Amino acid sequence: MIEKFKTLVFVKSSLISLYLALTVPIPFISNENLKILSISSFVLGLLFIINITDDYVNTCDNKISYKTSYISKMFGKKNWEISWKDIKLIKSLPTSQGSKVHYFISNKNESFLVPQRVENFERFISIVEEKTKLNIEELSYISPLWTYKLLTLISIFMIIGEIIAFII
Repeated sequence: MIEKFKTLVFVKSSLISLYLALTVPIPFISNENLKILSISSFVLGLLFIINITDDYVNTCDNKISYKTSYISKMFGKKNWEISWKDIKLIKSLPTSQGSKVHYFISNKNESFLVPQRVENFERFISIVEEKTKLNIEELSYISPLWTYKLLTLISIFMIIGEIIAFII
């Protein structure tokens, strides 16, 4: 059975709302000669952010695969696929922010970043444990979910403040 795990809604909403908070004022304050360019750039950027946050993971009985968007591929992010039987271990490395990233290490010593920002993460890691028979105790979200929620909330307040400042 194929199961699909999309990017967390909180991750998508935090990135999109931050983009909006930082760029919504630009078309309104730009020079009249640049209005069309600034609005076009704003819309193009919004489509870009929405597109690059549309990654997902597929799992099935034989393999796990990571699929990314066309735009992300243009900037070097790659799709990958690995058979469950080819995963020999899960390697954990610390990040500079104090959390951990995890990699599937294949029998050929290839590294595949374990997706840590997917919806239904508990189900995802249970599938990984079931299929690989490896210890998954250390697997968790890369950042606590409250950080994404807080960023979204702050961004929304920024947008509201910008609207109020523009109206007044």
